[in-house]
Amino acid sequence: MITFVEASITSLSIHQIGNKHAGGALSLSDKPILLKDEILEMLLKEFFIAPFEKTNEWFQFSHPNNDLDLNELYHFAGKTFRIPESAHNNSMEIAKHLFAKSDHPKIKPGELYVALFDDLLVNGKLEQAIGIFKSEIKESYLAVDKDSTGFEIRYEEQGINIKKLDKGCLIINSDAAEGYKIAVIDQTNRTEAAYWVDEFLKLSVKNDEYTQTHNTLSIYKKFVTVKMDEEFDLSRTDKIDLLNRSITYFKENEDFNLNEFSNDVISNEKGITMFKKFKQEYENEFKTQISDKFQIASAAVKKQARAFKSVLKLDKNFHIYVHGNNDLIEKGFDEEKKLSYYKIYFREES
Repeated sequence: MITFVEASITSLSIHQIGNKHAGGALSLSDKPILLKDEILEMLLKEFFIAPFEKTNEWFQFSHPNNDLDLNELYHFAGKTFRIPESAHNNSMEIAKHLFAKSDHPKIKPGELYVALFDDLLVNGKLEQAIGIFKSEIKESYLAVDKDSTGFEIRYEEQGINIKKLDKGCLIINSDAAEGYKIAVIDQTNRTEAAYWVDEFLKLSVKNDEYTQTHNTLSIYKKFVTVKMDEEFDLSRTDKIDLLNRSITYFKENEDFNLNEFSNDVISNEKGITMFKKFKQEYENEFKTQISDKFQIASAAVKKQARAFKSVLKLDKNFHIYVHGNNDLIEKGFDEEKKLSYYKIYFREES
């Protein structure tokens, strides 16, 4: 959770970034913006911070050579945190770096905002943060003015909608040695997302409890729906039951324990051994470590639960939702009708 009500903008710089591939130019401002209007500052904070309020997934700076000092944004962020007075000069270097990366024909020109915040509330703690935002999409707006004789209507053709932030990141002054704690917004297509996240910012997912919870559930889902078919003859209801039991475990426990989870949910020695091997293969392939014990992030469970389908789709006629106790549902085949069927047992109808 990120909240901006108590935050203040202590520095704000705006630069214009053209598309280098299309011959666009880089236009740098000589000085930072002076914010004298409290309403304007509140509107800017809403524009910059509101899209991040429900952030759960965090990133960190990285570099292909595993040397953070080679990451340009990591360098400029650290310098700004250490010397706040250097914020504007660092914003110009950030703008130059972004312009250098803006060489794909699909990248849109726009304004780059670099802001320094104090007292940003992040998960209950006041933090210093740097915001880097890019506005690309312009919209038309109508305004009605009253004068002594009546009303006049006018329009703003190249206005910015403060409810729509195109690209942005918040660099929290926390975990500096690991590459800081970073939230990201990108509302554009994959090509532009790669340019913003991978080429400009050079980010990797932070391996915290949210990521560990999310990855463990993803691995388990793939294991049940794909891998277990290689060794076990599982029906669709068996798979749904295994998925439902995993979600129940994550909802009812505060901490994950691999051995406890395997015994409670899989309950089969061969299956447990297969799952642990499958998890290890995932870690090796994606070069990420998932601990055997970690604190469960409820936000990640809630998000993943939406993808754990517990529905039996039968032709185009019926959907059966299975929430538990698959002993009360039986599958069979009617020889006379040459059709499969499910028999469901229940105590009462509602």
